[in-house]
Amino acid sequence: MPSPRLRFAPSPNGRLHLGHAYSALLNAEIARALHGTVLLRIEDIDPVRCRPELAEALVADLTWLGLTYPEPVWRQSARMSTYRAALASLQARGLIYPCTCTRREIQDAAGGARDPDGAPLYLGTCRGRPVPNEPHAWRLDMARALALCPGPFAYAAFTPGAPEAARNPDPARWGDAVLARKDVPTSYHLAVVLDDAAQGITHVVRGQDLEAATDLHVLLQRLLGLPTPRYHHHGLIRDEAGDKLSKSLRSEALAALRERGVRAAEVRARLGFGEVPPQDQT
Repeated sequence: MPSPRLRFAPSPNGRLHLGHAYSALLNAEIARALHGTVLLRIEDIDPVRCRPELAEALVADLTWLGLTYPEPVWRQSARMSTYRAALASLQARGLIYPCTCTRREIQDAAGGARDPDGAPLYLGTCRGRPVPNEPHAWRLDMARALALCPGPFAYAAFTPGAPEAARNPDPARWGDAVLARKDVPTSYHLAVVLDDAAQGITHVVRGQDLEAATDLHVLLQRLLGLPTPRYHHHGLIRDEAGDKLSKSLRSEALAALRERGVRAAEVRARLGFGEVPPQDQT
């Protein structure tokens, strides 16, 4: 068995909050239990919202928490050629098609149908059309993908100290998901499976809000000939109203806590973690 490798992969599109701190610390704790390593990956594919100064700030926040990571730290913005190549291979196999639909058009066509994230389910309006001369996204042809890889699909869900459990994902519920945006030659779904494989990630520890996405990721791993890691989807940190902490909701940032005089040890204790051993991640 390869040495366990985990990754913490935030996006520099805002400041880290307690939810990010919990996930980062949990990755470190599980890595210790597995005698493995945690890598830091900067998921900065969004050219508008992701900024270099925010990437520097998140590293500073993690250092304040007592977390360090092996170098070099991967940035997705430096791997666009890899994503383009994977997209081209899927296109050559007839597994993706271009889409020019607007959000309004998708919503109108979907009626009440929704994907697992709650967004309007895309019903294939552009499927079979030629490649347009205008900017377009690329969508997975789910029917063709499932014909090529009919399943059944499975992945191992793990919790330290407990037996692994088999999960049977259902990729079809995502419909023809976007694999590349109009302005970026990839999406979160495509980039994350390619990067996990390239970095040799064996165990993925991330929030429950991404559990449904694993259905689609397992299918992409099968289509691209990539290994499927083990997955652990942890509970989310929520505010007093019961909403998950979010950058979009302007949840209090770790930097703001630091400015108020809150110590890193207090944050770790509040989230259920003790001291981080020196050089724990290297």
